[in-house]
Amino acid sequence: MRAYLLVMLIAAAVTYLATPGARWVARRTNAISAVRARDVHVQPTPRLGGLAMLLGIVVAVLLASRMPFLAGVFDEPQVFGVVGGAVIVCLLGWADDVWDLDWMTKLAGQILAAGFLAINQVQLTALPMPGGLTIPSARLSLFVTILVIVVAMNAVNFVDGLDGLAAGIVAIGGSAFFLYTYFLTQQASPADYSSFATMMTAVLVGVCLGFLPHNFYPSHIFMGDSGSMILGLVFAGAAISITSSFDPTVTDALSGAQRATIFIPLLLPLAVTLLPLLDMTMAVVRRLAAGKSPMAPDRMHLHHRMLALGHSHRRAVLILYVWTAVFAFGTAALVPWRWQVVLAWLVVAVVIALVLTLGPLRTRGRFLDDDVASGAHPVAATSSSPTVPEKETDHDRAERHTGHAGRTG
Repeated sequence: MRAYLLVMLIAAAVTYLATPGARWVARRTNAISAVRARDVHVQPTPRLGGLAMLLGIVVAVLLASRMPFLAGVFDEPQVFGVVGGAVIVCLLGWADDVWDLDWMTKLAGQILAAGFLAINQVQLTALPMPGGLTIPSARLSLFVTILVIVVAMNAVNFVDGLDGLAAGIVAIGGSAFFLYTYFLTQQASPADYSSFATMMTAVLVGVCLGFLPHNFYPSHIFMGDSGSMILGLVFAGAAISITSSFDPTVTDALSGAQRATIFIPLLLPLAVTLLPLLDMTMAVVRRLAAGKSPMAPDRMHLHHRMLALGHSHRRAVLILYVWTAVFAFGTAALVPWRWQVVLAWLVVAVVIALVLTLGPLRTRGRFLDDDVASGAHPVAATSSSPTVPEKETDHDRAERHTGHAGRTG
């Protein structure tokens, strides 16, 4: 555990220290999210936080490669695949900010990055089902792998609409996944519980924690497409690795109740990304039902609905953190505890989350109000407020390409 925590600390420290440099680069290259009437932020903000995240990942992985405990992780090309894929999507996001890439080019870049993971053995070959469910062909395995990674990248991008939201959600969900993979590896291999999935999840949580102090409301920098795609890609890579490592022969010795744990490698990644996936699915269905492009922007994302309920920016983010923790840790708890116990506590947690979401906190008092954090009373931009000219801006372009409703970052 100490080795993983050290890797996490390194990733957090490097990301934290590198973020001011990423903000400087964003200003020099005009990678700025401007303010428009439908935006949540109230001043132009740099959006290349993904550069700092990438540096945190690279440095943490390089130092991990020098640790004897983790030496076995680097015997396979999976680490190179994930780091290389992160470099690809980071450069892709940066290029989109500078050269106005169309959505097809951007999707092609995401597929290229996902394919790079697949050819480096980060590939979904089986699903954790009773008796095992092997994907029958290499071509289908490649297709499913690329699909999962691309969906994960865009899901994180869709939910990244409030300061600190995406980084916090991934940090919380990643922490649950980290604990799960760590204890799973301990049980499966007591002599050597070094794990690619555990190491990459530790790195992922680290970069999120290092970025959050700069990104929580009021944010000084957004992660941008480069950052959200990195988070989605790294998590998808770790989840695919642990899911495909499932051994179907263990099901023969399990009782009916115990067999519920078989599905955890599949359910936990879904629980961690439930809010991003739900937000993305609702957005696509909503826009198609209205006869619009699934990439058309709107103000109906989950975070916009939280603000419409009367929550401040900071409260909305923290409540969505609570929901993520409920789903992620509730699913991970199925491993050490009986499902009846977990279900009972899950009901209590859901009730608490509902009270926080729909209760009096949203309309009463100044607890975590935005003006307390910023020293001012932020007002959303309107047609009479000072905004950028009506011509398309970098932010307009990024939103049009990704379907992001609030702002990129």
